[in-house]
Amino acid sequence: MAVPILKQSHYLIATIQAALTDADLVELRDALVARVGKFRSRGVIVDVTALDVLDSFASRTLRDIACMIRLRGAETVIVGIQPEVAFTMVQMGITLEDVPTVLDLEEGLAHLERKSRH
Repeated sequence: MAVPILKQSHYLIATIQAALTDADLVELRDALVARVGKFRSRGVIVDVTALDVLDSFASRTLRDIACMIRLRGAETVIVGIQPEVAFTMVQMGITLEDVPTVLDLEEGLAHLERKSRH
């Protein structure tokens, strides 16, 4: 697995540490969706802080992950989108529709805590 997935309390944290191939992204998607059920997770954080590019396939895969995880009863939040990445995504018309994004891991955990209380 190219991306480590850590379990912290009721949440899974996947920290992407380097650019991933399309196959790596698909493997990450499948692993996260399976582990949400296995661990009965309430939320997933995908940390993209180390990435300096999020292409259209990666963005679409992140949206797919969030949708699939929502269908499994959990919430997904993307953390750490760098300013340059955000700028490029907007310029290219790439969005993460309906996927919450926050500044960092701490805010990601706080977001999931708020969501799980509702």
